[in-house]
Amino acid sequence: MFIFLIKHYFFKIMSLSGKMVRLDLGDVLLRRMQEKDIEAVKALIKEGCEGTENRLILYLLTRPLALLMLAILSSILRCVLHSFILALVIPVFIFIIYLKLTIPRSVGILGSSRPYWDYVGSSYHADTQPDLPNPHTGRAKLEKTRRRKKPKEKEKDKTKEREQVDEDELKERAKVAGEVWVADSDGEVMGCVARDGWSRDGVCRICRLVVQSWYRREGLGRLLVQGLESRTKQGGIRRVYAHVPFPSKVGEAFFRRLGYRLQGETAGTTGEEEEVDDYEEPQKGWLGFPLTKVFVKDL
Repeated sequence: MFIFLIKHYFFKIMSLSGKMVRLDLGDVLLRRMQEKDIEAVKALIKEGCEGTENRLILYLLTRPLALLMLAILSSILRCVLHSFILALVIPVFIFIIYLKLTIPRSVGILGSSRPYWDYVGSSYHADTQPDLPNPHTGRAKLEKTRRRKKPKEKEKDKTKEREQVDEDELKERAKVAGEVWVADSDGEVMGCVARDGWSRDGVCRICRLVVQSWYRREGLGRLLVQGLESRTKQGGIRRVYAHVPFPSKVGEAFFRRLGYRLQGETAGTTGEEEEVDDYEEPQKGWLGFPLTKVFVKDL
């Protein structure tokens, strides 16, 4: 009991201290993911997916067709095992293991056109790309930040040596790998947003948005999405699709606040023919059930 009280007050103090420390969005640099950031981005996405996968499995197991299959399998096992508990538990256990092994995760990035995300291809020549606009940062301060983050000459030489090894291969991988943009403050990767390499004229796809739990509800996710929207609009993109893991009420509410609408709700705004041509297929998993909800926004 005493240990429980200590833990309770410890987490309470930590949560209160977290609320007192606010993130200054003006200090955030929105840049392309580089090779040195890959492990940090993977860890960040893994942290953001801890609850998503379990909710997704629960959703799939509670679909009517899945419940029917579980009931049939349990009835068969009950006749064989003569144990109601084992006949009930074994099918559920097998289905959970199967779903964990077969759900297409792309290392946590759902909605991608490829089965697995190519992080190395996404980071190719990332240091040459201009940063995303940050309206909270003054021009002088941004230039100062860029100068501070400028890599050393030795690091540049090492990067060039690595690129010369398989230059042609990396170029081809970069064309289809997509882009990952990170929110950086003093070298710490606090969040990231992934844009799929798949493209259609005037259309782009946001596959994943993750923010560190310590920096959530500070406007960092909004900053990443709006910065990416601004960059894609300059490149001629007029429509953005966002794949939100299903079910995720927090993610749905977030994109709705940014002006996105669930696909199908916008059918009467831009014309029926255009809506049919630009239909975005949600990512599907076991028995054809959707793994993502597709939200759309016209820029």
